[in-house]
Amino acid sequence: MRRSRISCRAPDGARVMAPVIRVHTLIVGSGAAGLNAAVQLHRQGVRDLLILTEGLDMGTSINTGSDKQTYYKLGLCGAEGDSPRAMAESYFAGGSMHGDLALVEAALSPRAFMNLVNLGVPFPQDRYGQFVGYKTDHDPRQRATSIGPYTSREMCRALIAEVRRCKICVRESRVAVSLLTVEDGGRSRAAGVLAMDRRGNLEVYLADNTVFAVGGPGGLYRTSVYPKVHTGAIGLALLAGAAAQSLPESQYGLASIGFRWNVSGTYMQVVPRFISTAADGRSDEREFLRPAFESAGAMNSMVFLKGYQWPFDARKAAGGSSLIDILVYIETEIKKRRVFLDFRRNPEGFSFDDLSAEARDYLTRSRALQGAPLERLRAMNPGAIELYREHGIDLSTEPLEIAVCAQHNNGGLAANHWWESVNIQRLFPIGEVNGSHGVYRPGGSALNSGQVGGFRAAQYIAARGRVATLNRKKAMQAATDAITDVLSWLAVSRHAATAWAEDRAALQQRMSLAGAHVRGLPTLERAVREARDQWERLRVSGTRYENGADAAEALRTRYLCFAHLLYLDAIRHAVADGVGSRGSALALDPAGQPLHPLLDNTWRFTPENPAFREQVLETRTDAAGNIRHTWVPRRPIPDSDLWFETAWADYREGRIYD
Repeated sequence: MRRSRISCRAPDGARVMAPVIRVHTLIVGSGAAGLNAAVQLHRQGVRDLLILTEGLDMGTSINTGSDKQTYYKLGLCGAEGDSPRAMAESYFAGGSMHGDLALVEAALSPRAFMNLVNLGVPFPQDRYGQFVGYKTDHDPRQRATSIGPYTSREMCRALIAEVRRCKICVRESRVAVSLLTVEDGGRSRAAGVLAMDRRGNLEVYLADNTVFAVGGPGGLYRTSVYPKVHTGAIGLALLAGAAAQSLPESQYGLASIGFRWNVSGTYMQVVPRFISTAADGRSDEREFLRPAFESAGAMNSMVFLKGYQWPFDARKAAGGSSLIDILVYIETEIKKRRVFLDFRRNPEGFSFDDLSAEARDYLTRSRALQGAPLERLRAMNPGAIELYREHGIDLSTEPLEIAVCAQHNNGGLAANHWWESVNIQRLFPIGEVNGSHGVYRPGGSALNSGQVGGFRAAQYIAARGRVATLNRKKAMQAATDAITDVLSWLAVSRHAATAWAEDRAALQQRMSLAGAHVRGLPTLERAVREARDQWERLRVSGTRYENGADAAEALRTRYLCFAHLLYLDAIRHAVADGVGSRGSALALDPAGQPLHPLLDNTWRFTPENPAFREQVLETRTDAAGNIRHTWVPRRPIPDSDLWFETAWADYREGRIYD
């Protein structure tokens, strides 16, 4: 690691000095993926490392979870056979996922999983050392495992301990505000980032390799289960021209919004009461689900099933458990009411005898036939009650406010099977910012994907990126240009008509209305126009901030605004092309199929066109800011050369990196 300084002129003529830190490999972000990348790089002899982060205790990985947060891996228990190819086919079956990425995520899952075990993450095993598993959504085998609600948090804690043991340098309280790139042999290559500290001071980090582990787009939505401390920074890469893929493919689901947490699993299986109120949260209380179901038993059985089928799924909207999400959405977004789960009383007309055989048998076998939902929850999962109590919510005395929230982006930046960006060399997007997944994915596969990405980026950097090749003169010029741009924009922003908090709220509202799980072409076209207008205004006139500490939030709003424009335009493109309702999104069409007899023509929808499962939507921008979307055929699962002698030779000679 080497240090110097750079001098630039501010718009007022003052000379600004910024420190320059030169490092071999820079890891931006400190979630589970970024931490693992740092650990693996260190183990492979790359010691000139630096982790740049807002804070080791911030981000999604260490601040989120679910009823039973799942880690998806190759089967390691019992007599049922499994293989990387079989697991890759489970990934591939979800649609719009490249086959080589599916195979890599499957093949490296045991290695990534056992690394966590060796670091002390207490995944359950039986007395014979088998790592027991269960079936998760979109999983034909028992590949899933969990250590409870905080699986990813414990992964982070174990990895942080290893980072500290390895004495890897960590810079906290920094926000990346520009991704630096230079031209290298006619192609763009990453050169590091420009960052800002809490006082508003700029710092330059130049690197031969940039591991981009900035998480999902949590800051794009108003109704979101992403922790409030996490906004995501994919917009930095998009502004730098990085190619993206599958941006329209996200997951949405019911979540509490006071304390942001998924209300999946046992929260639904104990069959709580769904109530809505007026905007004050107290008056005009009513149970609103019942009219949509033929009987109380049918309604309660569907609520139970929601525990298994938690994310909103377009295939289950008509006559399935995802109708519940639509009914909650109508109450909150259209009727402007508030929706709560009440665990203190049973829903009106509740009877165990009226439940489906599946629900009744599950509750019986779980010894959860108590008289009220809270008592059933205490019997099945007492930690689920304690979780909310730790965050100031007592389920025994108050209802739990919920909404349909953004939960995970299956798309993101486009990268190859070594997790290197397809059009910016030496940029390695890993974790949720990497758009490796397609329409559907097995539950818990995101945790595996992030760990695999850390391994792949580290292995490739150690093999092909160890020699420093970054042109220092070009990199310093890129840094100078970025500082000049940021200072000029911040100077204009001082006098902007709207404050950054207003602008961010506007884009988040737009995304939740038009770009979440309910999508209609007219609404999307209007949203894209509004998003483009907002982006052009922010690009030219800025967004107001109060002081140096506030400047980073203004800059963050700038790249969030650009990102939301690309996301909305990609969603609009997919809907206009006739992809239909798939994954976690319902495509509305007044001429389509009816969703439910009680709902008007506004809620007719277009079924999925399965032909698009064989394609992946790529999104790119040019230097002028023009957006281009292209459907490309998805790559098949590779037929690898499995003859040992030739495979060994390819490995010895380094041909696996070609």
